[in-house]
Amino acid sequence: MTEIPNPKQAADLLVQLRKLQEVSHRRVEGGGLPPEVVMFRAWQAQRLATTHADLLASKRYGPACRFFLDDIYGPKDFAQRDHDIVRIHNFMLRFLPASVLAPLTRAIELNSLTAELDDRLLRVLVDEVGVTDSITPEQYAEGYRICDNYDERKRQIEMIGEVGRGIARLVRIPFLGMTLRLTRGPARRGGWQEMQGFLERGFSAFKRMGGKADTFLDTLQQREMQILDQIYAGSDDPFTVD
Repeated sequence: MTEIPNPKQAADLLVQLRKLQEVSHRRVEGGGLPPEVVMFRAWQAQRLATTHADLLASKRYGPACRFFLDDIYGPKDFAQRDHDIVRIHNFMLRFLPASVLAPLTRAIELNSLTAELDDRLLRVLVDEVGVTDSITPEQYAEGYRICDNYDERKRQIEMIGEVGRGIARLVRIPFLGMTLRLTRGPARRGGWQEMQGFLERGFSAFKRMGGKADTFLDTLQQREMQILDQIYAGSDDPFTVD
């Protein structure tokens, strides 16, 4: 379990966040996402928005739900941001205990797992299910079953909760929000603006929930596990939740 950093660790974390400009930035050359990836991610984002429409409409939980839809599952090219997060994580590990950076470490692991699972699913949808320019719920569910990786998908859902709870603990660090705002200028000048925006949006979304992040994450996990189980059970309507 990730604990809230002690005062010295928290101070060290804030200091390192202020040093963004000192870390050399490397641009990632990207040609944009292939059309099938855009279609795939857009379908996933829409499905999540439908499943969790009540959370999305909530004043307390809406920003966190929107953060997941736009910044995690959105049909965008996140290559630069993901590259930058790994570099900053490795840089900060030189100065901070691994326990302090555990939420970021887990987020990187979750991102890697999600990319691996979704790449496999998309290939199955295109090569074996026959998806071309659109996806139906039936095709998506069939692709899941063909992939036959229930345990990995269950682990993915569990890790979403772990990462979310780690972020919820981090937002309780005094002055972290102020420090993120102060690093905006150095981050922009150093070329880290994509990662900076991601961190600020995530912090703001989880801060908005106050002490209720567990309720949001428990609901998210429960529904996604129900859908996963219904897909593998061959349900006629696997994306409807209680």
